[in-house]
Order: sequence, then C-alpha cells, then structure tokens
Amino acid sequence: MARPGYRLALLATALAAVVVLLGAYTRLTHSGLGCPDWPGCYGFVTVPLTEAQRAHAELQFPAQPLEAHKGWSEMVHRYAAGCLALLIGLLAAQALRRDARERRLPLLLLGLLCLQAAFGMWTVTLRLWPHVVTAHLLGGLTILGLLWWLALRLAGVGSAGVVPPSTRRWARWAIVLVLAQAALGGWVSANYAAMACVDFPTCQGQWWPASDFANAFHLGQQIGPNYLGGQLDSEARTAIHLTHRLGAAILGSVLLVLACKLVRAGLGRLAALLLGLLALQVALGIGNVWLNWPLALAVAHNAGAGALLLGLVWVNQRLSVAVWVPVHRPQKVYTSPEGDVADALLYLFDHWRQRPAHWSRNHAQARRHPERH
Repeated sequence: MARPGYRLALLATALAAVVVLLGAYTRLTHSGLGCPDWPGCYGFVTVPLTEAQRAHAELQFPAQPLEAHKGWSEMVHRYAAGCLALLIGLLAAQALRRDARERRLPLLLLGLLCLQAAFGMWTVTLRLWPHVVTAHLLGGLTILGLLWWLALRLAGVGSAGVVPPSTRRWARWAIVLVLAQAALGGWVSANYAAMACVDFPTCQGQWWPASDFANAFHLGQQIGPNYLGGQLDSEARTAIHLTHRLGAAILGSVLLVLACKLVRAGLGRLAALLLGLLALQVALGIGNVWLNWPLALAVAHNAGAGALLLGLVWVNQRLSVAVWVPVHRPQKVYTSPEGDVADALLYLFDHWRQRPAHWSRNHAQARRHPERH
C-alpha cells in the first residue's frame, strides 16, 4: 500500500523529467546564454517584453543582444526548475515528521537541488564552461533517479523474490555506467562534438579517424571565454564522439548480461523492459547520426537516457527488497584417507575449501613470525 507522500514524489519525478528535457532543448537550441544573467533575464523576472525593457537590456548588456526565443527557452526551464524546488521542499518538510531513516533521501534531494541551482547559475556566469554544463546535466539526472527511487519506495514496491547477489552487483554497475555514459553525452554536447562523426558505424568514412584524446578530455580548460559553439579543434571533438560510442558499446554489453541474469532469476518482464529501452536508445543514437541531428530526435535521445536510468532504478529497487536464499548443498561422503588415493585427495580438497576465512591469514602469519604462535 502506498504511503503518505507517494503522489507528491511521483509528481516531482514527472516534473523532474520535464526539467531535464527542457534543459536538453535549451542546450540543443544554443539557448544556454539566452539570458546572460541569473536568476532573471536581462534584469527582469521574464524576458524583456516592452520597448523600454528591451532598451534597458541593450544598455545593460551591449555585447549580448536580446534573442527573445532563446530567452524564453532559458526562462521556461528556470520556471520549471523553480516549481520542482517547491515540490522537493515539500517532500523534505514531510520527511521531517518521520523517523531519521525516512528523512535521509528527501534531505539528500534538497541538498542536491541547492547544488544543482548553483550549477545552473555557473552555467550562465561561466559562459557555458563544459565542466559545469556536464555537471548540470548529471545533477539533473541524479535528482530524477533519486525522486523515482523515493516514489517507488513510498509506493511499497514488492519483492522480486529470490535473486543471487551477483545480479544486484550487475544492476548497480549498470546504473553507474548509465550515469557515466550520460556524462559523456553531456561532454559531447557541451563541446559541440555531435557533428564530428556524420556517418555510422564508421566515423568520417574511417573506423578510427585522427583523434586527439589528450585535448578532448583535458579538464583544465580555461575559464573565461564564451564556449557557445565550442573551443576544441576537430580532432579533439572526434575523440569525444568516438569515446561516447565506445561507452555505448560497453553499457550495452553490461545491460545484456544483466538482462540474462534477470531472466534466470525469473524477472523476464524487467529484462524485456531494459532490452526495449536499450534498443530504443541505440536506434535514436544511430538515427541522429544518419539524419544529421534533427532537434526532435536529439531531444528524444536525451529522453531515452532518462528512461533508461529510470528503468535501472526500478530494477535496483526491486532487487533491493528481494531476499537471497543460499542453496545448501548436501554433504558429500568420502571414504577415510586410509582408503583409495582419489578419495583421500577429494577429502583433503573439500576440507581445504571449507576452511575458515581467517585460516590462511593466520597460517601465513605463523610462518613469518613463529615466535608469536
């Protein structure tokens, strides 16, 4: 049965998804500096509307002329983020009335939201510095995933049954890799490297074109210049694009292994969900390259990353409440060591395998320091 706060968490999750998509739209339409100040726009709560407001904007920011459509893209994103902040604040306030364990996740979300707001400000004040743009995207996805986790927990999601610990480990690694791949995607976008490869599966007609990986991931890029349009050369952008493709191949392989493990654990529906989301995301990525990155398809690619993250959060939530029941194998019966030689070897090997975990350490210490034993 759903607990209090479930509907609010679900609403916050849906709004967080909208905020992530609005951020992607703002980034892809080169509207990140549509408002050169923060949190307002040219000193106003909205995009300047009247002639007097526009004249004031031109006077205050002569180097950045007003483009109303880009300003509205940026401000709608900020308005939605402000509404999300109110919902997360309500979730945190509700959590204060519960026990300490129940407070952790909502309060963590509140802290992450404050950090995310700072990243939003730095995105503008640091002129689309790629490090901040990537961190801003990663922060948005992290908040989205944690809100979905909170909603599932408040919904009282049932146990997935009996699953081995290795399946949980693969699921956790998968969610880490999805976030890493999303960060790579953000790095591609922030450095305007999407157009570095306009063909698939090759890049620039080659399997491995000239690439500059040293400058592609040089984290000491200077703060100061306007990064709208990017500052890296062609070979560095090619290296970023190729790395994103390699990351997609690694992530796809991990998700295939995880899907197989879920099927073996009797969770075929979850496996089918993951494989469907993976196939959709791969198709969107390839389609973007072949069709020269149309805006709708590029935004959908960002949505696919978010959907894959939510799917993996669901899988991890189901596995987190599952119970692992180890299989107790029947004891093997051997003849005594005085009997057949093969039986004796099997007897010794089985007893060595079942030795206490600390046996080998104590034995090694006794050999090094016999005076202590």
